Amino acid sequence: MITAKNIHKSFGDLHVLKGVDLEIRKGEIISIVGKSGAGKSTLLHILGTLDNADSGSLSINDIEVSQLSGNKLAGFRNEHIGFVFQFHHLLPEFTALENVCIPAFIRRTPEQEAVRKAKDLLDYLGLSDRLQHKPTQLSGGEQQRVAVARALVNGPDVVFADEPSGNLDSQSSQDLHQLLFRLRKDLNQTFVIVTHNKELAEMSDRTLTMVDGRFGVAATS
Repeated sequence: MITAKNIHKSFGDLHVLKGVDLEIRKGEIISIVGKSGAGKSTLLHILGTLDNADSGSLSINDIEVSQLSGNKLAGFRNEHIGFVFQFHHLLPEFTALENVCIPAFIRRTPEQEAVRKAKDLLDYLGLSDRLQHKPTQLSGGEQQRVAVARALVNGPDVVFADEPSGNLDSQSSQDLHQLLFRLRKDLNQTFVIVTHNKELAEMSDRTLTMVDGRFGVAATS
């Protein structure tokens, strides 16, 4: 489903990614681990089309994403890709329901349909009684579940997650990890996760270790 070939990325004189190759199948949960500065988040941003590689190719569902730009790239990202970050990035002035609806509204989904999808997801995630709560009225774990719902509302092909449990307490982290695998089971959702969390990495279908801008030891859990 995702094929990246010979991905290179530099920031000034710093060569961060040094020819990364990666293939991901539909429904896989992949964890990318490694020391800080190894290039994990840079790779995730390139795979998620938030940044461009200096060279190499990237295709998602047989679409050569590395050839898209501007509005076409933004439209592709909105329709096919979801994101979950360490910090939820919910808009504080909007309710949980409104935050989840935002990507659907950007896609120009009719309001009634967008609200229905958002409500269904929030109910699935155990937040049906939090629809009208703003982020400051939610716990950290609840905020991150709202962020997961927002990532899923457009039915993306893949969700990229950068340290999704890094800002959560132990119990909330375990709950989020179990949720990701439930989403894979129920929706065949694909996840690519950058994490320092050993438990999450060991639960994944594959764990890829990034060392100095390349993949080193790869393990199957």
